Amino acid sequence: MATPEIVYRPLGRCGTKVSVYGLGGWTTFGHSVSDEDTIRSIIRVAFDAGINFFDTADIYAKGACERAMGKALADFPRSELVLSTKLFWPMSDDVNDRGLSRKHIMESVEKSLERFGTDYFDIYFCHRFDPETPFEETARAMDDLVRQGKVLYWGTSEWTGPQIAAAHEACRDRNLYAPQVEQPQCSLLYRGKFEHSVRPVAEALGMGLVLWSPLASGILTGKYDNGVPPDSRLGQIEWLRDEILTEENVGRARAFAGIAKKMGCSRAQLALAWARSQRGVSSVILGATSVAQLEENLQSLSVEIDERVAAELNEAFPVKPWIDKQE
Repeated sequence: MATPEIVYRPLGRCGTKVSVYGLGGWTTFGHSVSDEDTIRSIIRVAFDAGINFFDTADIYAKGACERAMGKALADFPRSELVLSTKLFWPMSDDVNDRGLSRKHIMESVEKSLERFGTDYFDIYFCHRFDPETPFEETARAMDDLVRQGKVLYWGTSEWTGPQIAAAHEACRDRNLYAPQVEQPQCSLLYRGKFEHSVRPVAEALGMGLVLWSPLASGILTGKYDNGVPPDSRLGQIEWLRDEILTEENVGRARAFAGIAKKMGCSRAQLALAWARSQRGVSSVILGATSVAQLEENLQSLSVEIDERVAAELNEAFPVKPWIDKQE
C-alpha cells in the first residue's frame, strides 16, 4: 500500500517547516533496536516517505541514540533534514554534568554534535525545566549557541505554560533569542497539561509544538489489553509502567477499539490522526522498531478527524483538570 503524501507545517511563526510526523529515537535506536541495518532501513523509509524531522536526546541510551541516528542520517543531504536533540538529565556522576547551567549547555552541545556527526542542530531542547538555574543563565547560553551557528532554534520540553512565558519575558527584556518550540507529551490519554497549560501560552507566543508519546507508550494500540509483554516498552521501563499503566487507561484503550473499527483503521492510526489534528501542532513524533510498524503508522495520514469523530473521542477520553505545580 502506497504511503499517503506527507505535509509540512511551520514551527510556530518561524519560517522553517517540519514534516507533520517526525521520527524519534526514545527507547528504540541504540536501545531496543541496536542493529545498524535495521536502524538505517527505518530511517530510509521515513526519509523516502517525506519525513524531514528527526528527534533524539543525549540521555537516550546515554548517547548511543545520537550516534545511531547520526550515522544513518549521514546518508542524506544535511540541508534537507531538521535535526533536534536535548539536554538536561545527568549523563555521568559529575555534579555539573546535568541541568541547564551555562557550563553544562556549552559542554553538552559539543558532545552531542560530535556523537551525531553534524556541525549544527536545527533545534536544541531544554529537556526539562531546571529550578536550580536562573532563566537568564540558560537563555544567554542558548542565545550564544544560536549566534555561533551551532543551534538554529532552541526549545523547551515538558515545561509548563508559566515557565515558558517567564522564559520569553526574560529573553524579551534582554534582547535574547527566545525558545521557538515546545515538546510536550500529548495523547488521548494524556492531554490535560497540553490543553490547559502549554498550548495557550505557546500559541500566544508564536511557538511551534511537537508532540511526543502520541500512543501513550503503546497503550492506545491495544498492546497492553491483556497484560504486559516482557519485551515491550512498559515491560522494560518500570517507572513508565508505574506512571501510565492503570486499569482506567487500559479500559479506555479497549473501548477505543470500537471507534477505530467504525473508522476502518487501527487504534494506532486513529490516535496518531487525532494528535496530528490538534490545533497548533507542528509535528507528532513517531517511534518505530521496524519498517512495518513505521509504514502502518504512516497510513494514519489518510485518516481524517471530523467534528463527529472528534466529539466521540472527547467523550471517550475527557480532558482531566490540570494545575501547574510551583517550582
